[in-house]
Amino acid sequence: MVDLTLSHRSRQILEAIVEDYITTAEPVGSSAVAKRHSLSISSATVRNVMASLEELGLLTSPHTSAGRIPTDKGFRLYVDALVGLRAVTHSEKKEILKRCRETGGNLTDLLREASRTLSSLSNYTGIVLAPSLTTAMFRQIEFVKLGSRRILAILVTCNGTVQNRIVDVELEFQPEDLVRISNYLNSILEGLSISQVREKIMSEMVLEKNRYDQMMAQALKLSCDALPKEQDKVYIAGQSRIFEQPEFTDLKKMRELFAAFEEKGRLVQLLGNCMQAKGVQIFIGSETPLKEMAGMSLITSTYMSDKNTIGLMGVIGPTRMGYSSVIPIVDYTAQLVSRILTEQ
Repeated sequence: MVDLTLSHRSRQILEAIVEDYITTAEPVGSSAVAKRHSLSISSATVRNVMASLEELGLLTSPHTSAGRIPTDKGFRLYVDALVGLRAVTHSEKKEILKRCRETGGNLTDLLREASRTLSSLSNYTGIVLAPSLTTAMFRQIEFVKLGSRRILAILVTCNGTVQNRIVDVELEFQPEDLVRISNYLNSILEGLSISQVREKIMSEMVLEKNRYDQMMAQALKLSCDALPKEQDKVYIAGQSRIFEQPEFTDLKKMRELFAAFEEKGRLVQLLGNCMQAKGVQIFIGSETPLKEMAGMSLITSTYMSDKNTIGLMGVIGPTRMGYSSVIPIVDYTAQLVSRILTEQ
């Protein structure tokens, strides 16, 4: 939190400038503040206060413009102390509930739909990080033949999470082969966490170079490919909405952002850092650790799939995003997803 003591008038003027800038994406001048916000003070007085706010690092003057825009520090003070959060409307709640319930409780579909819903309601980019399976306990794995070289792997954890993954294989497996493989894996992996399962399979793959047969070696590779990957954990919707904002028309900036969205491993790391505290968190501009996200903000909230398993969802947008409406939407959606998952 920005620790500054501002007068009531300074707070009013900073709030007015931030909210005008959020709406217009243009530098805000003193006359506009005096006219739009009924502050009963002259433009000259507003100019003096704006100069003081600039000295404090809360406002800045872009180029030679007479207007000011908020800095990251200014947005931080606004979010921490000035923003008035609006209630999620009845129609918004109804839409969120409808879209999430229609997934039937399937975890993958639910999280993917949550990202789409967040994007749709905020008009920014929705992002969801699935609960980590690394600490979940392995229950069983099954394989279903889909074609001559395609297998559906079904991984089930002890907390009821089901992970489906289609795997392309080099050898053609018969249904009886798949039953034998799943029985073997279930016997050696029982009682292990998912992270331990990966280690166990890798060690078994080393041993298989010197024993058993090619089929079993392929079975171990199949099971390794079936385990969830980092990029499987992130669901992103509405990436193009970022580029509808006037501050993101620069082609170089667009390419950097698209690259950041494509490198899901980096997003997993970024979002994982946001799970250190439960509830809503807000990262503004330079507070986000990805350099490609300069000029952007990230609003996140944790959600629970059970008492021990935490995931994360949120919205990525420009620093001048509509915090008053986006924060409650992210918070409500996370709470609803938690409720749906704990009801199962």
